[in-house]
Amino acid sequence: MILEHFTVGMLQTNCYLVGDEASRTAVVIDPGGDSDRIVCRIRELDLNLAAILNTHAHFDHVMDAWTLKSKLGGDIYLHPKDEPLLKDKMVGMGAVSRSAAGVSALKVDRSLREGDLLTFGSMRFNVLETPGHSPGHVSFHLSDADIIFVGDTLFAGSIGRTDFIGGSYDQLIRSVREKIFTLREKTVVYPGHGPQTTVEYEKRTNPFFV
Repeated sequence: MILEHFTVGMLQTNCYLVGDEASRTAVVIDPGGDSDRIVCRIRELDLNLAAILNTHAHFDHVMDAWTLKSKLGGDIYLHPKDEPLLKDKMVGMGAVSRSAAGVSALKVDRSLREGDLLTFGSMRFNVLETPGHSPGHVSFHLSDADIIFVGDTLFAGSIGRTDFIGGSYDQLIRSVREKIFTLREKTVVYPGHGPQTTVEYEKRTNPFFV
């Protein structure tokens, strides 16, 4: 499996490129900027972009989703509860583009739900609903590799903000306890900002849970 990390955009968001070496199929998770760099790398690796997976709809995680699609194809995935946030003027694309409220290109191709299994080549992503940072926030679990991409639900030593529209501290804490901390302790956690961590380390040291 190919797994590469890019720090992108004005808020230094973690964007991930995940590829299947056998089928040359790839997905990009949370493309919040710097699409030219991501496109260049996908082409260098001779990968075919099948999907753009968004953990949530805040602009720093989705900003270049449609640019990637226009250049390389691939379906854009998002939970329906977060779709209304796409044009929001505080946290969505409306915050970075005056015309976003009227842009038809902010179209989502496929909706995400709890329990969905997304298969791309040999890669199988389990969709976990992890609301709290946003109402439709999801995480993508590669159970075969003990990897989870958690967006802004959990960080190394911290958690995501819950004071944005649709946020809920209680929901976020439940999401972490019930969906992430129930995974195998060796599971590597790839967050939306900052360094990677593990389930075991966060259960043992994260001040919001110990």
